[in-house]
Amino acid sequence: MSDKKIILTGDRPTGKLHIGHYVGSLKNRVKLQNSGDYDSFIMIADQQALTDNARDPEKIRHSLIQVALDYLAVGIDPAKSTIFVQSQIPALSELTMHYLNLVSVSRLERNPTVKTEIKQKKFGQSVPAGFFIYPVSQAADITAFKATTVPVGEDQEPMLEQTREIVRSFNNIYGDVLVEPEGYFPEEGQGRIPGLDGNAKMSKSLDNAIYLADDADTIQKKVMSMYTDPTHIHVEDPGHIEGNTVFTYLDIFDPDTAKVAELKAQYQQGGLGDVKIKRYLNDVLQAELKPIRERREQYAQDTDAVYKILQEGSEKANQVANQTLTEVRNAIGINYFG
Repeated sequence: MSDKKIILTGDRPTGKLHIGHYVGSLKNRVKLQNSGDYDSFIMIADQQALTDNARDPEKIRHSLIQVALDYLAVGIDPAKSTIFVQSQIPALSELTMHYLNLVSVSRLERNPTVKTEIKQKKFGQSVPAGFFIYPVSQAADITAFKATTVPVGEDQEPMLEQTREIVRSFNNIYGDVLVEPEGYFPEEGQGRIPGLDGNAKMSKSLDNAIYLADDADTIQKKVMSMYTDPTHIHVEDPGHIEGNTVFTYLDIFDPDTAKVAELKAQYQQGGLGDVKIKRYLNDVLQAELKPIRERREQYAQDTDAVYKILQEGSEKANQVANQTLTEVRNAIGINYFG
């Protein structure tokens, strides 16, 4: 390992990635990767995805290659970042077992992120045990690579704090082996973006997303169907930009801030129609997403090469995680035979 800071980040393969992922994490990963200041480990978290999709493994298998294509399309470079598959790193499962002994059930129940997701998924009393303990699995993922930096959204801070607690407990009992990670958060306004329907979250399950793989016609249709201001009925009516998804997207995606400010003023005064402003947003999004889509299509022509990238990344990740596991076993004292 080098003296650089170490990043661990990733996604669950439950479908193609959308522009919410792009803005919230993928752009940041590419920026950090290209800074030269970090060793990046980027994980496709298939085991975590199986915690609530165990009865539909084909969904995870199919989505794995889709996520890999999205990674490569946005500019994650396997020559600079290690892209790997969680299930191919056996050390992560053993580390999870060791850390489970340091965490109480009541502490897991108090984790706000877990509580929210259990409610969203309507598990009730039928929450899978694997899903319930996934903060501990995440701690294993992070610490296996001695990650110093974990790019996450603000809503994931409780997960990161749980990892830090596990690190402190382990180091306090067994000696300083594990590294305590810090979060790396999106810039203000660059985190979660609303769905096309104005819902606070863009997500696959709500069917309100623009995907990185969407073709130009699909993007245009989705933009033209976007939620705006329901009180803005006639072109001459004054419109509201607060909560207006079209302007939220323009703030995020249009680098011409002066033009956006001008359009906002015109919309608020009256005289700018929703169709016109949506067409402008469509042009902005097409310019941003076209090169990503074209790179994606190119990689998709040779999926064997993409699987090879994942295999080589997983082999490299395995070596690093096994080294950490050896240190953990030595610290605990369970290296009985050598």
